[in-house]
Amino acid sequence: MKIDRRTLLRGAGTLMAMPWLEAMVPTSALAQSVKKTPVRMGFLFVPNGVNMQYWKPTTTGAGYQLPEILAPLEKVRPSMSVLSGLAQMKAFANGDGPGDHARSAATWLTGVQARKTNGSDIQAGISADQLAARAIGDQTPFASLEIGCERGALAGNCDSGYSCAYSNSISWRAPSTPVAKEINPRAVFERLFGGGDELEKLESTAKRTEYNLSILDFVSEDAAKLKDRLGNRDKQKMDEYFQSIREIENRLQKFEKDNRSKALAGVQAPAGGVPADRGEHIRLMGDMMILAFQADLTRVCTFMFANEGSNRPYREIGIGDGHHDISHHGKDPEKLHNKKLIDIYHTEALAYILEKMQSIKEPEGTLLDNSMILYGGGISDGDRHNHDNLPLLLAGKAGGRIPTGQHFQFNSFTPLTNLFLTMLDTVGVDVEQLGDSTGKLQGLF
Repeated sequence: MKIDRRTLLRGAGTLMAMPWLEAMVPTSALAQSVKKTPVRMGFLFVPNGVNMQYWKPTTTGAGYQLPEILAPLEKVRPSMSVLSGLAQMKAFANGDGPGDHARSAATWLTGVQARKTNGSDIQAGISADQLAARAIGDQTPFASLEIGCERGALAGNCDSGYSCAYSNSISWRAPSTPVAKEINPRAVFERLFGGGDELEKLESTAKRTEYNLSILDFVSEDAAKLKDRLGNRDKQKMDEYFQSIREIENRLQKFEKDNRSKALAGVQAPAGGVPADRGEHIRLMGDMMILAFQADLTRVCTFMFANEGSNRPYREIGIGDGHHDISHHGKDPEKLHNKKLIDIYHTEALAYILEKMQSIKEPEGTLLDNSMILYGGGISDGDRHNHDNLPLLLAGKAGGRIPTGQHFQFNSFTPLTNLFLTMLDTVGVDVEQLGDSTGKLQGLF
């Protein structure tokens, strides 16, 4: 039986959207469902450049070898491409002096030179994700989702006279309005699946915490009724979806319990209710993005693995020095080695996200097949602070619109914004100009 695409499972303080099911498409139209399957856009940002020696492939085309930093992505290699030669020219000083970290983040999705100020008169541009949210956001419960792993102020001086808003945001709703990101995985989970008014949400969360209940317990009656109407493959898909949700809940409960235990013992827990382990934090936030895409709660997401200029140490992999300090390597072999290890740590987390998206089946292809996930940053070599030949890769096939499994070498200083114009066009958003764009990117789509 056909069910509505916007079907929600309801419970006290809970509204749970469903993943894409075959029953949501008439049987006669299943063969054409790829045309109806939404294409999702994700923009995943990493700071401080990368060790380019171990990032950029030495050959172009389909026969390239994955360099050491990209080696963790071997399993999803057929579904991604490395993009070389793209630049964000408005992140260079262009007469504004120091502040490359702030400019690189503010410019990454906007292509606009950020006004140099640490006051309230900040000015950048509307970002590519928010242009998409404006155009297609009304088709989903949330126009867009902005997440990250490092809290950051939106005021104050964070980089050579530039406001912290520039370093800590890549999403801009308007030229003077950065979109604050959420770094607390529990808060994102409750935002995605909480229903009713705020009091109901709070009561639901408190009850689940007190009695160690799953959000699934609150919608079990509705879920049972729906499953009676589904075929075997859709039942299996629902079971897999629920299993993913319960796994995330278990992980949330574990680190929250650990934080409470630390507090009782007088040990300071991570601020904001986040996992102490950065890798687990990235994975959890990635899972939130995946759930939001899977249930079509949103089709647009930005995800900052860390703020630009972040000087956080990576003790999880034995690195006690700050990331930003290491990125200013001065060709010191030890710093270059440690920078490579941090870069690999990030791509291992990316591999987790992409492999999970690849495992989620949809009526036509996989969740990754029906997505465009851009990963990279606004600085190439952290020591030089250059914004050309940026480290970028694009994963997913956009519903079959993108050829993958290649290394593309574009002409030097090709505007990154040309890629965004083409990505927006792929999801039906017609934009003639974005920042310093000169036209749609040729040769990729």
